[in-house]
Amino acid sequence: MNNSTETPVTIIGLGLMGQALAGAFLKAGHPTTVWNRTSSKADQLMAEGARLVPTVGDALKAGSLTIICVTDYPALYELLGANDVELGGTMLINLTSGSSAQARETARWAEQRGARYLDGAIMAIPSAIGTADAVILHSGPQTDFEAHESTLGALGTVAYLGADHGLASLYDMAGLAMMWSVLNAWLQGTAMLRTAGVDAATYAPFARQIATGVAEWLPGYAEQIDSGSFPAEVSALETDARAMEHLIEESEAVGVNAELPKLLKTMADRAIAAGHGGEQYPVLIEEFGRLRND
Repeated sequence: MNNSTETPVTIIGLGLMGQALAGAFLKAGHPTTVWNRTSSKADQLMAEGARLVPTVGDALKAGSLTIICVTDYPALYELLGANDVELGGTMLINLTSGSSAQARETARWAEQRGARYLDGAIMAIPSAIGTADAVILHSGPQTDFEAHESTLGALGTVAYLGADHGLASLYDMAGLAMMWSVLNAWLQGTAMLRTAGVDAATYAPFARQIATGVAEWLPGYAEQIDSGSFPAEVSALETDARAMEHLIEESEAVGVNAELPKLLKTMADRAIAAGHGGEQYPVLIEEFGRLRND
């Protein structure tokens, strides 16, 4: 395995996240080469010891490991697909946000040009990079991940998900689904309580307690989903659906938007109509796992 204090690295793309990545490598003692279309974004990094090169091709040749973090996948293709860019022999890690299909296609594209390729996802804000709170997900060939794991550790807590290049992006999107669902549920409750003069700061600790408690259910619910058996050990779905109706009624009664609880009730009603009313809430996985166009 590479010595994490000596491995030269290259960062292509110096937005806020790219700057944070380069800064973390510099702080960990890695010789760091950078490239960005607007070179002035490298000024602070150069003051910290980074080396700015004039072309993407020069950047790819400079380090044992190249990380690209740009706006989107079209930007990646524009930069790396130029005629004067040689990918052969490059160890490329892509931390650009996108879909799992884009990750898999880019892996094929890069490998056809002679590069080794890992796809990744950053589950952190720029200020957390370089700390244990920054979780960086990786997917692709395990041998490539293991060869550079110690170097990548300069960025935060690194995790390997599997050989499928699309897994990091899928985990990223699944994480966003969790984040927005929790926040939307909190906003729904906050909007309701504000009608009674309760401010968001007062409600937040109670909401956090509820969210933490619900999170404790996940391992047991996961066992039900994976086994395909949903005994009503806590509550039957038809009971939950009645509570959803109460939430809709209360929201409308106090003048609060009820679109979110109505959506959940619609999904529960479909599952009940399909004969799952006596089963536990995770049986709704069948609704979430089905694409609907109506």
